[in-house]
Amino acid sequence: MKNYTFDGSMSREVLENYLSRAVTHTGLTYDNLAPSRTFEDDLRMLLSEGAKFIGRCGLIWRSTDEEEHRRVSRERAEIIHRADPEMILQGCIFECIWKPYIDSLPVPAWVFEEFGLDAEERHFSYDAMLYPDGTFVNHWGKNGGSVEDIRQLETRMYIYYRARCYIDDGFEALHFGQVHLIGAKDENFLYWKETLDRVRAYAKKRARRHFVLCDAHTHGITVGGVSLFDYNAWPLRLKEIPERPMDCILEAGYLDSIWGRSKGGVTPSGWEAESLPFLVEFDNFGRRPDAPVPTLDSHYAWGYDEIDWLMLHSREERAKIIRSAYGFTRSQGGHLEMPSRRCLTEEYETVWKDPDTDWLDAVSEDEFLRYTVDGEGNAHIFRRYYSANDPSDACPFGLGDEAVITELWHTEE
Repeated sequence: MKNYTFDGSMSREVLENYLSRAVTHTGLTYDNLAPSRTFEDDLRMLLSEGAKFIGRCGLIWRSTDEEEHRRVSRERAEIIHRADPEMILQGCIFECIWKPYIDSLPVPAWVFEEFGLDAEERHFSYDAMLYPDGTFVNHWGKNGGSVEDIRQLETRMYIYYRARCYIDDGFEALHFGQVHLIGAKDENFLYWKETLDRVRAYAKKRARRHFVLCDAHTHGITVGGVSLFDYNAWPLRLKEIPERPMDCILEAGYLDSIWGRSKGGVTPSGWEAESLPFLVEFDNFGRRPDAPVPTLDSHYAWGYDEIDWLMLHSREERAKIIRSAYGFTRSQGGHLEMPSRRCLTEEYETVWKDPDTDWLDAVSEDEFLRYTVDGEGNAHIFRRYYSANDPSDACPFGLGDEAVITELWHTEE
């Protein structure tokens, strides 16, 4: 049996055990504007597979109903931990701030106290979090979506706020997204270190097991020989084979892939590694207008992001891809964060016989789907979310990839 025991710090053995049972399951507790509407079946699947680390479980990309986000996250975390007290849930603090959301979010008194400031009744300030020279302002469009600057006190206050909320709600891991954007002008990453030191100090006192795992999309950052993060994370970076339509491979050294490049150092838990453990994931970032064409030396796979590229294959082909990615990643000393639930750019179609159309109407907005009903009463569901669940009335749009995940993990044991 794998060891998942920790309190106050985490050994390399326990960290590797958790990463070896990691999934990307976006919004199991809450995703932007809504929680997963197949929560019960999601949890069934994760427990059956033996998942222990739930990546992107809670996240805010642009905005959310803050009160609802926290209430549902807390309630679902309690349900999950009653089912499996060892399971780690990950919250995300991304490289995206949105003006209407940030400017409507009250600053609690405890944030001012943490930073040695007099408390005042005000909201966070979007403008105070921006790069003063305009770097990355409106990076995510011209509607007030920018990358925050870690050098700004307001940014550090917000990140601390968001991290403490997740810790208080039962999360034991935090993903900080593209830290090289947020910290693009943070000399020697000293402001990032200050921020993470605050987060870890709070976790030491208040987290479920007095510890929080921190990672980001990086090959590794050290300050004074000490790693900022407990492990590194990165997209797969698929390399196309132009003569074989929609086929890709993984290759060490391709583009900015992490294979052989995961930097080490002394970890926050105190052990040293020449190369830190790392996770790779099927990333989402959109598609090129000319897809499907090979786009060598780009981040796209035949014009698609990685999770859309995977979804566009048959179930049998996806199983082969997941097996291959799992084997290659292990051969490189890393861990594959299994695809479980993630947003898509493309729609895929599933058919639900004898459908509950009232349920479909209720979940359609939250689950990014539309549907039509044919002459025989079958619902044709068109959805922009990947779900690995076996298809059933509990998750009629599941793609049926949980079997290969269970196979790989149980075979390893």
